[in-house]
Amino acid sequence: MNENAGTDVIPLNPRAREVQRHTVAVLGSAQVFSGLGNGATLSLGSILAVDLSGAEATAGLVNTGMTLGSAVVSIPLAQLALSRGRRVALGAGLAAGLVGQALMVTAVLTRAFPVLLLGAFLVGFGAAVNLQARFAVTDLAEPRHRGRDLSLVVWAVTVGAVLGPNMVGPGAVLSGWLGIPAHAGPFLISGAGMLVGWLIILLGLRPDPLLLRRELEAAAAGPVGDEAGEDSTNAAGTGAGPGAVETVVEPVRAVAPSVPGNRWTAGWHAIRRHPSALAALVSVITAHAVMVGLMSMTPLHLQHQAGVASSELGQHPDTVVLIGFTISLHVAGMYALSPLMGVLADRCGPARIVSAGLVTLLAATAFTGLLPGEHWAVVTGLVLLGLGWSATTVAGSTLLVAALTPEERIPAQGFSDAAMSLAAAVGSVLAGLVMGWIDYAGLSALLGVIVLASLAGVVSLVRRQPVPTA
Repeated sequence: MNENAGTDVIPLNPRAREVQRHTVAVLGSAQVFSGLGNGATLSLGSILAVDLSGAEATAGLVNTGMTLGSAVVSIPLAQLALSRGRRVALGAGLAAGLVGQALMVTAVLTRAFPVLLLGAFLVGFGAAVNLQARFAVTDLAEPRHRGRDLSLVVWAVTVGAVLGPNMVGPGAVLSGWLGIPAHAGPFLISGAGMLVGWLIILLGLRPDPLLLRRELEAAAAGPVGDEAGEDSTNAAGTGAGPGAVETVVEPVRAVAPSVPGNRWTAGWHAIRRHPSALAALVSVITAHAVMVGLMSMTPLHLQHQAGVASSELGQHPDTVVLIGFTISLHVAGMYALSPLMGVLADRCGPARIVSAGLVTLLAATAFTGLLPGEHWAVVTGLVLLGLGWSATTVAGSTLLVAALTPEERIPAQGFSDAAMSLAAAVGSVLAGLVMGWIDYAGLSALLGVIVLASLAGVVSLVRRQPVPTA
């Protein structure tokens, strides 16, 4: 194991700790609102796809478009963070997501299926921001609290993400006031939430945690000479005021070219050298793909169970509310206990929590696969699906950061997010086809086999490179 992996080369001074607390607060606040931006797409995506296209085989395409958008933009956002900092990168992703929300409304108004897919693709840019925000909060985090800080930002999505799927009712009311189709209203509410999140990041994420970290690293390395070293230390914030910290000079934005490969492959080259990082990648890819695949087909399954056609959903508000409530419980499972997952990752070791998360995902597929006709079992399975995703994603992300050197982390983070989103996009498409072939129970069984294989691979890889608990 690389001795530098998982350690920080700079001592965290009081000013850095103050900035870290501010960063957690800003990113957490932004996540509350930007999380609202994905809720309508998650709860209405498969239903709108079938309604606008007229074919149930397209049920997974909206969620596929969303996750594909997240996959495509993840590496460019990481590269933008490397060159311009986290604030610019996260802000750019949310701005594109806002355009996506506008296109979703347009698609409902015009009943244009291609516009719906394009809108979902751009909404995925905002979803990529929600993913990368968890890594942004680790830039200045102490190693022993890395999992906790990461999980707090993940947890902050809870409010918006749980409320999002339940915006169907209020959205319909808003649509009535505006005289537009009922399904357009939820996307207007989601867009408003995403706008607020964008403004919080744009105005509040100062100083930029990544650029400040670079400044502190440069100061710790220090130029030759006592006087120069003293000046660098003051610039890093040990004796200077807030203005000195916020003055980030251009040279520290450059990244040392220590990771081989171009911008698309550098992250993979970094990850494959460390077995524990590879285990982290396998785990988050599996968790995200399985979660998206099963969750995206659940609204359609519940609609089938209720015996309601897509074109008749407006006449059955109880079915729509049931679907929204079920997805909300699932999303609550994803985010509500994430701080606990972070604390457990710090105390017990991220690899152990990753394994526990994969076991929970396996239990989720057992409930939905063995008892697909029982609503309580589907709800239980969806809640376990969320909890398993939470444990695996929080601990897997912590494991990825801990297994790599600081200069390897950002390319690896971008690659990890791109890979997990791409896997989820493919999984969403295949989930629709598999469900049409062997129904919801067969889809659950197939996903369970994938989780089991992933668990075996993760255990094998972690044994080759144990990572410290902090």
